[in-house]
Amino acid sequence: MHGSSGPLIPVSQLSGPPQPVRRFRLLERLRHRLRTRRYSVRTEAAYCGWVRRFVIFHGRRHPDTMGESELAAFLTHLAIVRNVSASTQNQALHAILFLYRHVLSRPLGFVPEIAPARRPIRLPVVLSQTEVKVILTGMQGVPRLCATLMYGSGLRVSECLALRVKDVDIERREILVRSGKGDKDRRVPLPATVLPALRVHLQRVRRQFHQDMGRGVLGAALPHALGRKLPNADREWAWQYVFPATRPYREVATGVRRRHHLHETVIQRAVAEAVRASGVPKRATCHSFRHSFATHLLEAGSDIRTIQELLGHSDVRTTMVYTHVLNRGGMGVQSPADRL
Repeated sequence: MHGSSGPLIPVSQLSGPPQPVRRFRLLERLRHRLRTRRYSVRTEAAYCGWVRRFVIFHGRRHPDTMGESELAAFLTHLAIVRNVSASTQNQALHAILFLYRHVLSRPLGFVPEIAPARRPIRLPVVLSQTEVKVILTGMQGVPRLCATLMYGSGLRVSECLALRVKDVDIERREILVRSGKGDKDRRVPLPATVLPALRVHLQRVRRQFHQDMGRGVLGAALPHALGRKLPNADREWAWQYVFPATRPYREVATGVRRRHHLHETVIQRAVAEAVRASGVPKRATCHSFRHSFATHLLEAGSDIRTIQELLGHSDVRTTMVYTHVLNRGGMGVQSPADRL
């Protein structure tokens, strides 16, 4: 359960006598408030999940009838009984505080028991260049292309899969990451080593796009209100996903058939299998490629501010963690054992 919101409980299970309509409307109000404040889809799902758990934990009582003591009891249960991580406990805390402040208009008062949990400092898992090469060699097709981009450009797996054709500039060898974490845009390098495979991949995806159009499957949905501003853009090649899903889907609201981007679990599973097969004795994931990208740039002499911009970190202190995982140490210290 560490760092995860867990399975979401259907509203039908949460809604029970005596006030099913009221609870349903509460979750709708929560979603509406999150969307108007431009929270991400992931945050919306996580916050709704925590509010459901909070209500169910207290016997399906409505939050209007609860307050600081109930929140403290719920967080204590998460920490002591469920043994969740500090980041997971903090996510639950922020979700419920958001509910009371922005939906119920009743901010909770200060209670020592509900102070944010202290997150332990963890060093990231970093692969050596040899380990990266071994893992990538054991992959093929789209997963290998995605993994190479995550390592060569410092992309998160979600950023890699959300790339659209127009965001990849092959001539200038750069990628424009749109609406990354924190809803920020940034530019990152496009590694030359992926260009041959990327060109072949884009040709195949373009053929699939034209076939979809012939079968009545429209292009990728546009973000935010662009669908109204650019009504025909979803039929343009430039707006399609670089890594489309294997099957189209049907929009619930409109009934229109479209093709979304590939699901993250496809790449995550492929990376996990490649790591196991490689024999690399590290708990490496997709995010390890991003950590390795930053560390290897630092080892090659890139300055910390440049790496901060490439990673999209708001605070340079977040980037500074990579100075602690260099082979030679953060200050270039030589071990006294090496001088014996």
